Amino acid sequence: MIDFVAHNLAPIMFVCVMAMLLIGYPVAFTLAAGGLFFFAIGVEMSAVSGEIRLFWPLLQSHPERVYGIMYNDTLLAVPFFTFMGLILERSRMAEDLLETIGQLFGPVRGGLAFAAVLVGALLAATTGVVAASVIAMGLISLPIMMRYGYNKSVATGTIAASGTLAQIVPPSLVLIVMADQLGRSVGDMYVGALLPALIIVAFYCLYVLILSLFRPEWVPALPPEARTLGGGVTSLVAILVAAVAIYMITYNTIFADMRYEVRLVWAATVATLSAYLFSLINRQFKLGILSRLAEQVVIVLIPPLALIFLVLGTIFLGIATPTEGGAMGATGALVLALAKGRLNLTVLKQALDSTTKLAAFVMFILIGARVFGLTFYGINGNIWIEELLLSLPGGEYGFLIFVTIIIFILGCFLDFFEIAFIAVPLLAPAAEALGIDLIWFGVILGINLQTSFLTPPFGFSLFYLRSIAPMRDWTDSVSGRVLPGIKTFEIYKGALPYIVIQFIMILIVISFPQLVTHYKSAPGVGGGDVEINLPPLGPPPANGGDGDQPAPFGLPPLGMPDNGGGGGDEQPAPFGLPPLNLQPEGTPPKPDPATDLSQPPKIE
Repeated sequence: MIDFVAHNLAPIMFVCVMAMLLIGYPVAFTLAAGGLFFFAIGVEMSAVSGEIRLFWPLLQSHPERVYGIMYNDTLLAVPFFTFMGLILERSRMAEDLLETIGQLFGPVRGGLAFAAVLVGALLAATTGVVAASVIAMGLISLPIMMRYGYNKSVATGTIAASGTLAQIVPPSLVLIVMADQLGRSVGDMYVGALLPALIIVAFYCLYVLILSLFRPEWVPALPPEARTLGGGVTSLVAILVAAVAIYMITYNTIFADMRYEVRLVWAATVATLSAYLFSLINRQFKLGILSRLAEQVVIVLIPPLALIFLVLGTIFLGIATPTEGGAMGATGALVLALAKGRLNLTVLKQALDSTTKLAAFVMFILIGARVFGLTFYGINGNIWIEELLLSLPGGEYGFLIFVTIIIFILGCFLDFFEIAFIAVPLLAPAAEALGIDLIWFGVILGINLQTSFLTPPFGFSLFYLRSIAPMRDWTDSVSGRVLPGIKTFEIYKGALPYIVIQFIMILIVISFPQLVTHYKSAPGVGGGDVEINLPPLGPPPANGGDGDQPAPFGLPPLGMPDNGGGGGDEQPAPFGLPPLNLQPEGTPPKPDPATDLSQPPKIE
């Protein structure tokens, strides 16, 4: 019986810890307590089973392991990006974006839904936090959609799904943690996830377009009286064309002598600043050259887009690391909030408080996961997991489908931090053994976790939206009408089409890994670009010919005479040793050996 328990201690430990998590016990303490409890059991069983390699002195490694977490430069990007997103959200920049883009797409059927998707993508690229995106858009856009007759399921589903884009759109916190746990570059993870993220946004917009064609009454256009900014799309197109022209001219003339990355940054900066300053001058002096719509779109959109480029552009171009990009993003968010006059001590305190709580939450989970991992690896849990996964039918595709199902189920109950710190380190060795690119694997897991945020009945995004959506009849402050509340079932129903889109996207990424692995073609130094030349260690040959070639492996020549039979003085000794049976020229001959007087003389 003891041998049976010792042999299966790893799955027993895994099941017990996961059961405690699903019951609702705190994650960090459950992982740490489970790790220490089974560590004690493993130490006692190590005396009767050779499969378990645990002993009490091993606990002395924990302080150094915890200390190493605090020095993890990659995870330092988490509080930076969190702080940046919270500053933008608390300073009401998300509100400005939604109102402006809603006005831009207002005359189009489904315009508010398009605006929610696009703003969700922009907020994802600036905040990286699902809760902040969903709550901000729910508070701002949901009342407007209800006011103008949007289908409640369509409105809530679009807002919830758009908020989850923060899971996969760089600089997602999911991607940062995933890169750390997989031992890969955060920059590579961002580059690999960018194209799938853009395709997901396009699929969301395509779904809204289909609804506008076949169910126009569900996604009506804004009435003329609601379009406070009026028309004027022509002037908006004109200023965009002018900005592109300025970019091309400066790129090919003024900054032509600079490196590619520097040219791109400076040309884009000059073009955007030109459009922004012209819009400000047009508003300040009431020139009337630009329409109110074009003026508002440029003034509202350029600052967050510039911030996104400052963060992601510098990372993609290799100018800054993700941690440095996060620091620049946090600084840029403070500058933008200050410039708009919306930065005060209250906003700063709230952002710092939330950032500290999230960072401490992540650190404690990671510490608990380290304690859990030490015990789990000591009882050969990694071998058990790897053998289980490698024995699945279908090779790498069977493995990916199985892992997708498991992560999806776990995502319905657990936060993505918990999944990343517990499950990913156990799955990564098996994926690498099957030859699966870990960046590709990480992006698949990220899309999967995004899907789980939408899945009833435990989807986190649905809970965030449920917390701010009216459950009972409410009075619209603008129109004065009494509008019906939103049922939980309607929120779940609205999320289903987007769940289908997410599953389709997972299948597409699995079927076409090139959507992710194109990151390998990014500029950089690969193994084939490195040439190492070592000088020969021996003396150079006196003559030309073959002597121009260095000895193989950098070793001195072996001292073999050449075909011409040149003298021994021209040839170095083999391996740097003196010749065994050769005499240099000009040396006297060796004297004869001395006569042995103990023997009688020989007469020849």
